[in-house]
Amino acid sequence: MMTLIYRAIVLFVMALVVRCMFRERSFWKQVTAAMVLVPLVLRFLLVK
Repeated sequence: MMTLIYRAIVLFVMALVVRCMFRERSFWKQVTAAMVLVPLVLRFLLVK
């Protein structure tokens, strides 16, 4: 049960980061958001 809650929280944060990435005009801020997204995807997949 805790794993599902954890994954839901990570998925929510990932959605916010992706939304921010596509709304941002600055290329470097988009790159930063993509770099933040990588560890979140790994957390969602439970890869340490």
